[in-house]
Amino acid sequence: MGFKELREKRWFKIISNKYVLILLVFGIWMLFLDSNSWLVHNELDEELDELNNNKAYYQKEINKDKAIIEGLNDSSELEKFAREEYFMKREGEEIFIIEYEDSLKKNEENE
Repeated sequence: MGFKELREKRWFKIISNKYVLILLVFGIWMLFLDSNSWLVHNELDEELDELNNNKAYYQKEINKDKAIIEGLNDSSELEKFAREEYFMKREGEEIFIIEYEDSLKKNEENE
């Protein structure tokens, strides 16, 4: 099959048309090489989805913290929170922290 026979084929005539070639080059340029290419938009869409997921997570955390703060308006709840989280105590009171074997093994592994 020579070049003359190839030039006679219908698909070769369509592909070798200068307008089709220009359109093909333009399409490749816009899809892959341009600064606003499909690849860049795909990456930006993924980043946007990740940021929206982060936003939803932090909104939930903010709502949980607001609920905790609302609960701390009561003095007994505030005292309970201080005792549990910061191991605070009243005067003359002793606190015993009990560690189980499971927690000791995890602490030794981390060190």
